[in-house]
Amino acid sequence: MYRIAVLVPCYNEAVTISAVIRAFSQALPAARIYICDNNSTDGTADIAQRMGAQVCRQPLQGKGHALRRMFADVDADVYVIVDGDATYDAAAASAMVARLLDERLDMVVGARCQGPPEAFRPGHRMGNRLFTGIVGWIFGHAFTDMLSGYRILSRRFVKSYPALGSGFEVEAELTIHALELSMPVAEHPTSYRHRVDGSHSKLRTWADGWRILWFIVRLTKSGKPLAFFSSVAGCCMACAVLLAGPLLDTYIRTGLVPRLPTALLCVALAGLAALCMCCGLVLSTVTMGRREQKHLAYLAHPAPEADRG
Repeated sequence: MYRIAVLVPCYNEAVTISAVIRAFSQALPAARIYICDNNSTDGTADIAQRMGAQVCRQPLQGKGHALRRMFADVDADVYVIVDGDATYDAAAASAMVARLLDERLDMVVGARCQGPPEAFRPGHRMGNRLFTGIVGWIFGHAFTDMLSGYRILSRRFVKSYPALGSGFEVEAELTIHALELSMPVAEHPTSYRHRVDGSHSKLRTWADGWRILWFIVRLTKSGKPLAFFSSVAGCCMACAVLLAGPLLDTYIRTGLVPRLPTALLCVALAGLAALCMCCGLVLSTVTMGRREQKHLAYLAHPAPEADRG
C-alpha cells in the first residue's frame, strides 16, 4: 500500500483544525495526518494532538518554513498539502490522489472552481490571475490557479524540491519547480468554501501580493537568467540609443559633442548592457548545472504507480 501523508501547516487555526482532521481522516482513511504548528497561541497543537494527528512545531514564522520542516521530516509516497482553515474540499482528495497515481503525475493542483463569491475575494482572485499569467508567460502555461493551497505531490517531487520560500510565496515556488523540470502535472477542479465565523485569514492582500511578485522576479533571475539579464540589457541599450540620437545629430552637423555628461552616460549604459549580457550567458550555464542536479535528485525516486501493492 502507498503511504499517504496529509500535511497541514497551521497558525492559530483552533476554530477549524478539528474539522480539517476529521474530514481528511474520512476522505483518506489510510493516510497519516501531520500538523505543523507555526507559533500558534490559541491551542491549535493541543486540539490536533487530541484528534490523533502527529504534531511538529516550527518556530520560524511562515508557511514556507512549516512546509520545509514537514517535507524534511515526513517520509511518504504521496503527500497531500492543505491549509488548516477548512476552506478546501476534503472529499476531492481521494480522486486527486487516484489521478496522481493512475496518470503517473508528480503534482495535482486543486483548482478552485466552485464556491460562494465571498469565499474568494475579488482582490485575491485578480492577483491570482495576474501571478498565474506572469508565471505562465515566463515558465510555461500549465495552471489556471497557481496559488491554490490544495495539492497532491509525489515523493520524487517533494524530495527534489529546494524549498526556498518562507511565506505564502511557497505556492508559486512549487509551481515553478514543476515547470522548470517539465514534470507531469494536472489540475483537478474543487470547490472552495468561505471561512467559518471566528476564523481569520493570515493572507495580507497587498503586502503578501508584493512579496509573491518579488519572489517571482527572484526565481526568474535564478531560473531564466539569460532572459532576465537580456531584458535588462535591452532596456539599457534602448536608453543609450535614445540619449545618443541628438548627440550624434549634433556631431554630424558641427563636429562637436557639447553635452559631454550625456555622452558619458550613453557609454556607461552601453557598457552596462554588455555586462548584463555577459552575466546572463555565464549564469545560464550555472543554472543549467543546477537544473541537472535537481533533475538527478528527482530521478533518484521511482515514479508513482497505481498498481503498487
